[in-house]
Amino acid sequence: MYIETETTPNPATLKFLPQRQVMPQGTRDFASPEDAEASPLAQALFDTGEVTGVFFGHDFVSVTKDQGAQWTDLKPQVVAVLLDHFVSEAPLFHGGSAAGIAVPAEDTLVVEDDPANAEIVDQIKELLETRIRPAVAGDGGDIAYRGYRDGIVHLQLQGACDGCPSATATLKHGIEGLLKHYVPEVVEVRAT
Repeated sequence: MYIETETTPNPATLKFLPQRQVMPQGTRDFASPEDAEASPLAQALFDTGEVTGVFFGHDFVSVTKDQGAQWTDLKPQVVAVLLDHFVSEAPLFHGGSAAGIAVPAEDTLVVEDDPANAEIVDQIKELLETRIRPAVAGDGGDIAYRGYRDGIVHLQLQGACDGCPSATATLKHGIEGLLKHYVPEVVEVRAT
């Protein structure tokens, strides 16, 4: 088995491609060792002691390193953990595949949508699914819809996008510009 790696716009994050499906549906972001308790693979990556974030996409795993860690030292450890996991065909989650579907973290703001704006929300979600999420996944991350109210779209950056130096530019110039163009009611995009 061969695991390909790709850089991401976030220098602290690498994207690992095991040449097979990682998540059958959805995504999963692990921002701490406590979050990782749901997944033997995420736990093993955090157990290296130099990992601060793990993100599972459809066919990739993004790993974020600690500030003091060097990829030259950490990358072989991550590849070894991934190889062990995928070669042994170990389960991705404790307790079944439903544990893998992305859900908002308990402390993540979720803005209630105004029911009068259902058509606008549908347009925003369609653009996120068809145009934005595939591009963001290419960089080792994801973006989750968290609400729309009073012209403001609330999104959560995940994986390589969370903490990326270019995240603000991507959010404001890329995503906000695209949404404003196709959905004139959008006046701003904010990260939650």
